[in-house]
Amino acid sequence: MSKPKKRSAPVPQMSKQEKRRAEQEQQKQKTRILIVSTVAIVVIIFVALFMLASKDSSSTTADPVNFNYSEMPRLGNEDAPVKLVEFGDYKCPACAQFAGGIKPQIVQKYIEEGKAALYFVNMAFIGPDSETASLAALSVYHQSNDEFWKFYDAIYKNQGAEDVEWATADYLVELAQKEKLAIDYDLLRKDIENRTYAEELSRDIQLANDSKVTTTPSLFINGVMTAEPFNFEAISAQIDEAAQAVKAE
Repeated sequence: MSKPKKRSAPVPQMSKQEKRRAEQEQQKQKTRILIVSTVAIVVIIFVALFMLASKDSSSTTADPVNFNYSEMPRLGNEDAPVKLVEFGDYKCPACAQFAGGIKPQIVQKYIEEGKAALYFVNMAFIGPDSETASLAALSVYHQSNDEFWKFYDAIYKNQGAEDVEWATADYLVELAQKEKLAIDYDLLRKDIENRTYAEELSRDIQLANDSKVTTTPSLFINGVMTAEPFNFEAISAQIDEAAQAVKAE
């Protein structure tokens, strides 16, 4: 006599509400995975960009620009261990801010103490009278390095509007006379009108291009461009670091 077969226990069926909860939980899990993956990708991208920026910065620091300082107007001791080079345009409003705000602090803390010297390179690009002002400044420089810096300050202090052609020969000669610069004013006018130092100005502009200068003012400290020309604390830190590097040589 055959034994009766055991019936399998019925498989419990999920209610619609339970199915919906399970689906919602699965969706939440997928969302969490997506969020975590997205955050991870963003972090990886930021790390990669940071490493690239650090690499670029290291590369810049490792290869400072070798300037011929003897060709530039100099403010300070020629033997100062730290040499700062400013690229500027006399029509540039930001350059006027640098000349009136940052430069005096550099002069007081470093140049007067013999710790640094400041040099200037023309980057005349804003307008035709940018060149006129540069030619005038170069004329003054070749007559007197000391009077050059007085003229530098006077031009920026009396700077006209950026969109107006104000730096004419008449204006610049009259400005030199007003400041009582110890120079030959007739020679100054002649140099401006004859573009006596046009070749030297072209050399300055080429130096700016070779040094990858794209904005004014740009400031180099022992051949390394500072990223923050209006942050005196950052400039000060870079000057101190450059001085220490010179001592260690």
